[in-house]
Amino acid sequence: MSILSEIIKTVQERHEYLYELLIQHILLSLAAIVIITGIGLATGIGILYKPKFRSPILGTVNFLYTIPSIAMFGLFIPLIGIGYGNALVVLIIYGLLPVIRNTYTGLNEVDPLLLDAAKGMGATPWQIFSRIRWPLAFPTILSGFRTMVVMTIALAGLASFIGAGGLGQAIYRGINTNNSSLILVGSIAVALLALAADLGIGAIEKSLKTKAKKQNKKSRFLKYFGLGIFALLFIFMLLSKPGNSSGKKIVVATKPTAEQYILGEIISQLIENKTDIQVVRKFGIGGGTSNIHPAMLKGEIDIYPEYTGTAWLFVLKKPQINHPDSLFSALKAEYAKQFNFDWVCRLGFNNTFTLALPEAVAQNKNINTFSELAHQSNSFIFGAEFDFFEREDGFIGLNKIYPFNFKNKVELDVNLKFQALENHTVDVINAFSTDSRIRQMKLRVLKDDKLFFPAYQAGIVIRNETQQKYPELNGLFSRLEGLINDTAMLQMNYEVEIEKKSPGEVALTFLKANGLIN
Repeated sequence: MSILSEIIKTVQERHEYLYELLIQHILLSLAAIVIITGIGLATGIGILYKPKFRSPILGTVNFLYTIPSIAMFGLFIPLIGIGYGNALVVLIIYGLLPVIRNTYTGLNEVDPLLLDAAKGMGATPWQIFSRIRWPLAFPTILSGFRTMVVMTIALAGLASFIGAGGLGQAIYRGINTNNSSLILVGSIAVALLALAADLGIGAIEKSLKTKAKKQNKKSRFLKYFGLGIFALLFIFMLLSKPGNSSGKKIVVATKPTAEQYILGEIISQLIENKTDIQVVRKFGIGGGTSNIHPAMLKGEIDIYPEYTGTAWLFVLKKPQINHPDSLFSALKAEYAKQFNFDWVCRLGFNNTFTLALPEAVAQNKNINTFSELAHQSNSFIFGAEFDFFEREDGFIGLNKIYPFNFKNKVELDVNLKFQALENHTVDVINAFSTDSRIRQMKLRVLKDDKLFFPAYQAGIVIRNETQQKYPELNGLFSRLEGLINDTAMLQMNYEVEIEKKSPGEVALTFLKANGLIN
C-alpha cells in the first residue's frame, strides 16, 4: 500500500478523532495568539516610551526564547500541572518575542522628521501616535504578528506531551504505536494549518503595502482572504462537538505506549458504554508516572492504568516485595492512606521489565541471564528510556545487583529503543515482557537470575473522590479483574504496533469478545 493511500485510509477511519484534535489545536492556538497579541503590543508600546524598562524586558524575553520548548513544558508541570493551562503559558512565553520586538522596532524607526513636523503643526501626542507612528509601523508589526502566529500553531503540536491535546497527539500516538501514517497525517495537518494562517496574514500584509489608490478585484481578495481564514477557524469552534448534557466528566490518562493506549481505551469505552459520564482522554502523557501521579493528586486526572512494581518502588519508594499478592495488598493500603486513591482491580498480566538483545548475538555470546550479560557488558552499548536511568526500580537499582559496565549508555524515547537496536545504535535494551516487538524482531529475553525486578502487574488506579462523586463507577472495573493474561495483552499490542490497528478498535473487540459491552 502506498503512503498516500495509507494517509487517506487513516483520515477516513479516524476522521472523528482527527477532527476533535483539530478543534483542540485551533482553540489552544487562538487563545494563545489573542493573549500574546494583547501583551506583546502593550509591552512594545510601553518600552518605546519607558526606555529604562527596555533592556530588562527585551533581555528577559530573548532569554526565555532560547530555552528548549520541551524543557519549558516540563518546568511548568510542578507549578501549573499538566494540560491546557501549562501549554497556554508556554505558547504565550514563546510568542511574545517577535511581537514585542517588531512593535517596538516599527514604532521606533518612524522618521523623526515626520514626528517633528507633526509636533510643529500642533499635533497632540495621541494624534502623533495614532496617525503617524502606528500607520507607518503597522507593516513591521504585522510581520512580527505573522511570525508569531505560524510559530504558535507549530509549537502547539508539542502540547500533547503534557496532555493538552491538539494535532500533536496524533503525531505522538503514531510514534508510540509505530504508526507512520498517523505521524504523517498529524504532521501534514499542523503544517497545513500553519500554512493557511501564514498565507492569510501574508495576503493582508501584501494588500496593505500596495500603493494603488483603487483596489482591483485581486487586491480586494488578498485583503479579505486572511480574514476569511480566521472566520473559518471560528466556524470550526462553533461546529465543535458539545459535551454530554448531564455535565458529568471524568479524565482518563495513560502513559505513552501502545499497551497503555489500549488499556486507556478499554477503561474509557467501558465507562462510556455503561454510564452517561463523558470521558476526556489524556493519552500518551510524556514522563509517564512522574507526571500523571502528581496530576492525579491535583485532581487533573481521575483514573489511569498503572503497574504495581512502578507504584511501589517509584512512587512510594518502598523496599521490594517479591510476592505479587502481598505487594498488591500493601500497595492498595498505602495508596488509600497516603493519596486517597483506590487500586480497583488487577487486570491479570505482568508486564515486568526485562533486558533483551538480538537472538543471534545472544546465541553467539552464550548470554541467557542478566549475570552473564554483566560479565560481558563492556562489549555492549545499552539503550533505555530517559526515566529508566533515574528510577530506583530501573538502572540505578539494577546496577547495584548486577555489576554492569557497558561500553556506553544511550538515553532515548521509550518507543525508539527497538529502532535503535535495529539500526545497531545500541546492542542491548530494556524492554517490557508483553512488548510485541520482541517477537517481531526475534530478540532473546534474558532471565533476571537474581530476581531484581518485582511483579509489574497492570491495574487501574482511581481517585476515591471520583468514585464518591460518580457512584455508578463502583463495581464497574471489577469485571476486568484478571481478565487479561500475558498472551492476550501481547496479542493486542501486536495488533496495534505491527498490524496498525487503532487502540480503540482493539479495545472494542476485546470488550465485546468478553461480553463487557454490546
